[in-house]
Amino acid sequence: MPSEFMRSFPGGASELQLRPTLWNKLRIDLPLLLLLLAISAYGLAVLYSASGQNNARLLRQCIYFGVAFGGLFFVAQIRVKSILALSPWVYVAGVGLLAMLPLWGVEVNGARRWLDLPGLPRFQPSELMKLAVPLTAAAYLSRGLLPPRVSGLLAALLIIGLPSLLVVMQPDLGTSLLIGVSGLLVIWLAGIQWRHIVAAGALLAAAVWPLWQYVLHDYQRRRILTLFDPDSDRLGAGWNIIQSKTAIGSGGLTGKGWLNGTQSQLDFLPESHTDFIIAVLAEEFGLLGVLTLLILYLLVVMRGAYISIGAKDAFGRLVAGSITFTFFVYVVVNVAMVSGMLPVVGVPLPLVSYGGTSLVTLLAAFGILMSIQSEASPHR
Repeated sequence: MPSEFMRSFPGGASELQLRPTLWNKLRIDLPLLLLLLAISAYGLAVLYSASGQNNARLLRQCIYFGVAFGGLFFVAQIRVKSILALSPWVYVAGVGLLAMLPLWGVEVNGARRWLDLPGLPRFQPSELMKLAVPLTAAAYLSRGLLPPRVSGLLAALLIIGLPSLLVVMQPDLGTSLLIGVSGLLVIWLAGIQWRHIVAAGALLAAAVWPLWQYVLHDYQRRRILTLFDPDSDRLGAGWNIIQSKTAIGSGGLTGKGWLNGTQSQLDFLPESHTDFIIAVLAEEFGLLGVLTLLILYLLVVMRGAYISIGAKDAFGRLVAGSITFTFFVYVVVNVAMVSGMLPVVGVPLPLVSYGGTSLVTLLAAFGILMSIQSEASPHR
């Protein structure tokens, strides 16, 4: 198995020399699956400590993983052409669910982000849009000439902007930005002229003040200001980031040991099992533990980029590239947020933070990657 794992990476032996295996027949990319399982196992160990050795929470996360990996296997069986055909319908359904939130959404901490429909577990429709938006944008752009013309760019921006606006209204600025990034990555991968990038940059710069003044809520503005001076509100908006940086710094090179972190075990670190879980990892496993996780993430990104390059059509390349780089953005944003380089925006650490809906969506995306790889494989 190790030799097969290494041969499947760029630079290894040609896949043309490999005979079809059970994994090929199951449409599963073994290197990617092993990496995802390794990160998940690492995440469960950290979560157990971060949740205060809460067995019930750990069991729920294991159930979430079981459902999510089951979803991965299911989605991997779907043909790419079927994913292409289904994408607009998933998008329409997602927008419809977002539109239901103001009327039937469950309010938590002043935000309506959850739907609790009869017969279904409570879920966040915005998580579905993290996948539906890049799929639909890629489906639209891949049907025309690439790079797209201005009319195509405007239509793609409309596809991205509508759900992003609906999510902002919940309010959930962090998720809205991630949805927007996932769609904009599709446009970037489709090819875009520098004059369009410069024009978009100018529009964004011009919109900064109106967004700050009329769109952002008071707590969102406080988060941004706290980024530059956490000590200005040590017991309020600055508390999370101060405790997080303290935990990261106290871990040193090798950490204090599993279950021995003081910031998390003594409840100084808020949201230790969700958004700030990497601070727990840094305190207990040190710099070496963090680097181990980042290397695993990097290998996932490399594998995803390899699948994107080898995709057999434009839709596959755009989708695989967007999924891969969106995953990379999630990691970067969470690590930068926890270490005080970005405002706190509520972005979970992929496959490590506690949560169900985001986990199912993420592994469904990797199932799409595996479907794309399966049909690009010479065994097919």
